[in-house]
Amino acid sequence: MTAQTDTPGSVTTVYQVTGMSCGHCEGSVSGEISRIAGVSSVKAVASTGEVTVVSENPLDDEAVRAAVDEAGFELAGKA
Repeated sequence: MTAQTDTPGSVTTVYQVTGMSCGHCEGSVSGEISRIAGVSSVKAVASTGEVTVVSENPLDDEAVRAAVDEAGFELAGKA
């Protein structure tokens, strides 16, 4: 899936993350991705492995990968 602009100045991207199994996992991934400059919201769902990120501009995939790695999980790519 490519990034989609929902509203002016807003880009929504869905990523696939492997290894999440609970609410704590969701919080760890969300917390790390939230630290990336320009991110306005993050919603991680352990049951599907999907992480939806809303940002001001398209994010650098390597920055997202580094944040997910820091949380202890693996970024499989864009959903």
